[in-house]
Amino acid sequence: MRPVVLDTNILLDIFVFNDERAHHLKKVLFDKTTHFVASQKTIEEFADVISRPLFKLDEQTQVAILAQWQSIVEQQDDSNLAPAPWTCQDPDDQIFLDLAYQLRPSILISKDNVVLQTASRAASEDILITSDYNAFRL
Repeated sequence: MRPVVLDTNILLDIFVFNDERAHHLKKVLFDKTTHFVASQKTIEEFADVISRPLFKLDEQTQVAILAQWQSIVEQQDDSNLAPAPWTCQDPDDQIFLDLAYQLRPSILISKDNVVLQTASRAASEDILITSDYNAFRL
């Protein structure tokens, strides 16, 4: 089974918005039947985003969300990640591409158009980049 990387927008759907499209993915996360991977930098990106006033999450809720995510996901060391051969227009999203590249064959689930634009190039490296919340089944 391929390791799965979830970008911040997908994590927001799971942990903050309780998006209906992400319910099955959330169930699989908590069942721990699929291999989800994050790195310290992807976790820091998520922490930064959920701390923004837009989401109106108090500090205790933010800590609980991060603790929950970290208890589920396998954490990969950032210090030796090989950079992906493609550069993302949004530097905050590059770490997700680099992590998926390091883990190949892998799946990166994202709603970010800038990330999704690299899907065809990533496919040649055996990385599926998709917005399909059910891609983990592949």
